[in-house]
Amino acid sequence: MPSSPDAAAFPRSPWITSARRALAAAPNDAFGVGDPRGRPELRQALVDYLARTRGVRTKAEHIVVCSGYAHGLGLVCQVLGGPVAVEAYGLDFHRSILTGAGLTTVPLTVDAHGARIEDLPATGAQAVLLTPAHQYPTGGALHAERRAAVIDWARATGGLLLEDDYDGEFRYDREPIGAVQGLDPDRVVYFGSTSKSLSPALRLGWMVLPGRLVDDIVAAKGPRELWSGVTDQLTLADFITCGGYDRQLRRMRGIYRRRRDLLTATLAERAPHITVSGIAAGLHAVLDLPPGSEQATLRAARRLGLAVDGLGPYRHPDSTMPPRDGLVIGYGTPSEHAVAAALDALCLALPDAP
Repeated sequence: MPSSPDAAAFPRSPWITSARRALAAAPNDAFGVGDPRGRPELRQALVDYLARTRGVRTKAEHIVVCSGYAHGLGLVCQVLGGPVAVEAYGLDFHRSILTGAGLTTVPLTVDAHGARIEDLPATGAQAVLLTPAHQYPTGGALHAERRAAVIDWARATGGLLLEDDYDGEFRYDREPIGAVQGLDPDRVVYFGSTSKSLSPALRLGWMVLPGRLVDDIVAAKGPRELWSGVTDQLTLADFITCGGYDRQLRRMRGIYRRRRDLLTATLAERAPHITVSGIAAGLHAVLDLPPGSEQATLRAARRLGLAVDGLGPYRHPDSTMPPRDGLVIGYGTPSEHAVAAALDALCLALPDAP
């Protein structure tokens, strides 16, 4: 499935080492009622890490730990008002969080350079949700001019950018693109998590907030920590500060790059009529299909034991973009010994050349 990391690659031994060290050094108050902002050790570790790797400018008091991106987005929804602009192709699950909070979503057309920010003023939105580092699922990075333009829009209107730094740490062909948040920390809510970098089972994420929103978000979260375990927070803080997190990311970038290269090479050899895109970063690729062939291809994939997504459900129902047939292929999940067989099945499922 798209966006799923390799569960077998979780760094068990280094994580255990960090857990032992973190628990031995933890103050007694760490084992009392949890602070809804998150442990200070983790928040400070994130300040340093995000500044170094993502260009995020913040301080520990402006970070709130959450149990993942969806949890953080739900909390932010409680303090938003008015329509929220979203990318015309994106996860319907994330759109449902916004609509479930009573917020209207307005689609922005996406192209090879990300969302078309020039269309944003006409939407009347008070906030915009973007995946600038690697648009999900189509794969483009938000162009530098559009990154500047969305900040200009936020300053001019008092609007807010919700930056989902999806796949910001997994870029393969050049240095990672910095977060938009670094351009104006007062206009951006930045979201990150360990769901792709380590494991979704950890249920650890973070929000980097403009100072004016911190109290409201903490109040929305509740008077005590109910979501993220303190021991995991302390362990992650140690894992980051001792360099284990960087080592794990370097290791996984190499593994995922090899799998991506094998995917593209196999398709180039066996299905050259299929265009592959969105492969500069992340854990997935998009395979363009002939018009009208998406559902038949999905059925064929299921018969062969493959779990893949079609592009159809990602499209906002109100989008004016022409529907696009395609598959969203995750290459993070198959184990090393299973990749070749999965690619064989994929090639059998794809439609023949016209």
